[in-house]
Parts: sequence; structure tokens; C-alpha cells
Amino acid sequence: MSFIRKIAMPVLLCLLPVHLPFAHGQDAEGSKDHPLISRYPGSVINEYSQKAFDEYDLPLSKVADGKYEKTQHLEGKVTAIYYTVPEGRSALEIFRNYESALKNAGFQELFTCSKTCGDPSPSGFYPLNDAFGNYSSDTRYLAAKLARAAGDVYLALWEYDSTFDVKTFLAVVEIKPMESGLVTVNAASLASDITRTGHASVYGIYFDSGKADVKPESGAALKEIANLLQQDPQLKLYVVGHTDNVGTLANNMDLSKRRADAVVKVLTTTYSVPATRLSAQGDGPTAPVASNDTEDGRAKNRRVDLVKQ
Repeated sequence: MSFIRKIAMPVLLCLLPVHLPFAHGQDAEGSKDHPLISRYPGSVINEYSQKAFDEYDLPLSKVADGKYEKTQHLEGKVTAIYYTVPEGRSALEIFRNYESALKNAGFQELFTCSKTCGDPSPSGFYPLNDAFGNYSSDTRYLAAKLARAAGDVYLALWEYDSTFDVKTFLAVVEIKPMESGLVTVNAASLASDITRTGHASVYGIYFDSGKADVKPESGAALKEIANLLQQDPQLKLYVVGHTDNVGTLANNMDLSKRRADAVVKVLTTTYSVPATRLSAQGDGPTAPVASNDTEDGRAKNRRVDLVKQ
């Protein structure tokens, strides 16, 4: 029976028993297998999450002092699935099936560990920040990558053997550019926000993760900021960079300031805004507008604010 589904890649047949006992329960409402990777037969989906564009830090190491020693930051379509597998099947059996199937489908193994994956576990919440050993000392983990023309695919697989059952956690990240142009920024809305609250949040200015270079797709938002300043010649602004709380405070404070500097530079050089009307500041994660405990909240906190001087 097919274990890896045919999506622009070879089909791999795994020799699995035909008559398998099923795990108790039904799939969570709205859940489904990832189109590239099927479930172990008889497994049931307990939790499911999929976002068209999000970020994910792929663990590439054991845990030391409550943190992963090495991760790779990814952005793209993120799917996370939590399965309970059939009774009578071991974590080792399930893990070996996935391991073999992924290898034969062209995935490159990036990191793997078993049982001694580190302690204590990092804090976080399933599905994006799950940790080694959350359920038992018998934990197996695999990180892998599939290179393809349509965009690379990264995979994180945890297999837990607890006292009660065996659990599979699967996170799949399909690298692709963010769909831009969905949020419109215009000079009128910016002016309205500044008049009402003294500041306006701008989410249409883009940077690569951990970098301070303004990306080309930020042009529409920057042009509207320039229009705002042109329409009100007396207006002076603090351009304030903000980050989420991932990473150290020192690094985030430095990054937010460098991003604010980069925005000011583009506005003054490309859009001819007088430098005397702008002042770059960096607040890092110290002024969140949402909780940093969720991915959606962290996305809202990564922004550029325009504050009236």
C-alpha cells in the first residue's frame, strides 16, 4: 500500500500489514493527511493545523538547557498533524516506516535522534514548538528536506511511545513566497490613525527573517508613507521598528533599530523625504500589540510604527 503519495515524485510502496487494529476515535473535524505524506494505516488525527504562510523553526539538534542547540528558520505553507497510531504498534515500527519512505521518496535527512534527544524540554505549544520528550523518554525524531523545483519541502517527525499509546507529530513546511498585496496601506488611512491615536502600524514593509534589508515588495507601503508626508508638510515622524520576542532582547532591540534605519534610508533616498522629518527608533519586543505565545500574535508584533513627533 502506498505510504508516500504521488505528487510530482516517485511512489514508494511500504510493506505494511493489511489487517491493522484502528486507534480509538475519529479524525478531528476539518483535518486531513498532508498531500505528500500519508498516515500510518489505522492512525487517527487528533489535532490539525495548516496556514498558507507562516514561520517555523525546524529543530536540527538535541535539547540543551531547555533550548534546541540548532534550528533552521523557515517560512512558507506550514501543516502540522498529530496522530494516535493503532494499538499494538511500536514507536520504532512507525518511525522506521516513515524513515524508509522518506528516504526512498528523495528526502535528505538533516538530523535524527532517539531516546537521548535532550532534557529538559523546551517550553512551547504544539504544533509549532513541540519538544523532545514531552510524552516519554522513548522519543524518536527526524528532520528531512526534499529539494524540488516548485519549492523545497522540510519535514519534522516526532514519534513518542508513552505508557498509554504511541503518538506521531508531523510538521511539513513548503517553502514559497508570501502572497503579497493582501493588505492595503494608503496615506489617508495612515493619516486617520495618526490623528486618532498618534501612531499608525504598517504591516506592508517586509524583511527576511533576522535581516534588516527592506524587500522590494515593500514599495507600495513606502510610497504611501511618502505620500502622507507630502500631503502634510509639517508632519514629522518617528519610524519605530518592532519585533516579536523570539531570540534575545539585545538582538531584537538591535534588529528593530536597524530595520527602522533601513526604512528611513529608503524613504530619504528613493522617495526624497527630507531626513529632518524622520527619526529611526527600535523598540524590539517591548511594545507588543498581541500575545507572543501564538504565531498569529507574533506576526502582529513584527511591524513598523509611524509615531507623530
